[in-house]
Amino acid sequence: MRLVDLRSDTITKPTPAMRRAMAEAEVGDDVFGEDPTVNRLEEMAAERLGKEAAMFVASGTMGNLVSLLAQCNRGDEVILGDMCHTFLYEQGGIAALGGIHPRPIPNQPDGTLELQQIEMAIRPDNVHFPRTRLIALENTHNRCYGAPLTVEYMHAVGELARRHGLKVHVDGARIFNAAIALNVDVRDLVADADSVTFCLSKGLAAPVGSIVCGTREFIAEARRARKVVGGGMRQAGVLAAAGIVALTEMVDRLAEDHANARRLAEGLANIKGISIDPGQVKTNIVYFEVTHETMTPQELVERLNAEGVRMLAIGPRRIRAVTNYHVSAEDIEYALSVFSKVLG
Repeated sequence: MRLVDLRSDTITKPTPAMRRAMAEAEVGDDVFGEDPTVNRLEEMAAERLGKEAAMFVASGTMGNLVSLLAQCNRGDEVILGDMCHTFLYEQGGIAALGGIHPRPIPNQPDGTLELQQIEMAIRPDNVHFPRTRLIALENTHNRCYGAPLTVEYMHAVGELARRHGLKVHVDGARIFNAAIALNVDVRDLVADADSVTFCLSKGLAAPVGSIVCGTREFIAEARRARKVVGGGMRQAGVLAAAGIVALTEMVDRLAEDHANARRLAEGLANIKGISIDPGQVKTNIVYFEVTHETMTPQELVERLNAEGVRMLAIGPRRIRAVTNYHVSAEDIEYALSVFSKVLG
């Protein structure tokens, strides 16, 4: 049976070029700074994002955690979105492990935080309040239809932060998706960020890892934070080698995933029992509502899976689909035919 896995872009497997690079990687002890392949990946990543330095970490969750640990003290506060990954899906790690207080404000449908609401959330200097230290953004924004945040918006938040003496962290798990969708240089999207993370193991298809970027001083602190949470890896060049291939060969092709996501959304809009606005699909993430009279999202997901199409039920009415390296245009047409069959 044909398999079309749209549960996430985390399901991507390494390309043949990645497997060859991993097998042939020159390695050393990364905690000592002696793994040449890790060092090369970090240098490439920093240059690609226009930052002074970078650090390889095991996951995006670790990247976000160590970024905030390196920039906030216990009892400090971070302003972030109520729908962002750090707040919803990282087990409250910044509070549990860092003693950092999250101050969530509403994400808008386009993934942004209203500038006025950010400013209103900044604490005055008062012994009753935690100190506001940092503003965290997510780009692209997963729960907000995979929306890319624009250069203009990112710059506006950066200016606001500087006026108040705050840092800006960008959870850029899919920052290259944002750059491709907006047709801008990724450096421009993160120019106002003091720290930024991005995932190698989502749309870029590497098997493991994320990157943290920022100033040399910040990265030095982040390395200490990485060590204390158990993230100091040794001969990690076997993993970093795949990341190098991801950065050099897998970025531009993200446009194919975006095109496939738009085609999926357009097709779903014509199927009875589904509600979706294709205009909301800007990158590789598709959310839609199940309006069928008798079938729940979970039941629909189970019936789709029986036909080889995998998606995730998110909440009482919503399903998420994410296009990725392993899903072709022909796979999208097959998935749409299965929807028509199941809901027919």
